[in-house]
Amino acid sequence: SFTVDPGTPDVADPSSEVKILHIAQPFANHNGGAVVFGPDGFLYISTGDGGSGGDPQGNGQSLTTLLGKILRIDVDRTDGAQSYAIPPDNPFAGRADAKPEIYLYGLRNPWRISFDRATRDLWIGDVGQSAWEEVDVARAGTSGENYGWNTMEGNHCFNPPSGCSMTGLTLPLAEYGHDAGCTVIGGNVYRGSAQPALTGGYFFGDYCSGTIWAIDPG
Repeated sequence: SFTVDPGTPDVADPSSEVKILHIAQPFANHNGGAVVFGPDGFLYISTGDGGSGGDPQGNGQSLTTLLGKILRIDVDRTDGAQSYAIPPDNPFAGRADAKPEIYLYGLRNPWRISFDRATRDLWIGDVGQSAWEEVDVARAGTSGENYGWNTMEGNHCFNPPSGCSMTGLTLPLAEYGHDAGCTVIGGNVYRGSAQPALTGGYFFGDYCSGTIWAIDPG
């Protein structure tokens, strides 16, 4: 966090730095990457599962780690020595067996997330392991969903490779195989006026193929 001088609002004051949240990474990859303010004013942070391959530490399904999650924190308040506070309606707030920052879980590497300005739905492009890329959505007003990693990769069993239990899991809105690309890059729902035919479409791309897709948010 940085503050700015009102006289130069586009320049951050480097001496004003406050470290809000630090998450140790066990491996060099799968660091997530998105930090966005939601329509509720809270800060949403996407974190990868910690890296390596196949989530060897089981972070995606663990509620005791901040890895493999979408976090939701209040940076307008502090809590003791902590530089942020927990929104009281976070799904795991007050539970001794879970990190209260967690808003959504079961994610591998949600590299880009965004909110639909019209519906307030949260869109997540979650990078797959070796076969399937997925797009997830948390509808406005919902929280605590488990998107399945590393039990599932997309709509398919991963660990175990067959016969996995899908009980309690929220499946992707869309997926594509590695015949069409290798790494999903999450995008945005178009709510502009210049292209009426595109209004409401969720646009996202792939890192390897360079393809841009649009899907109906419904």
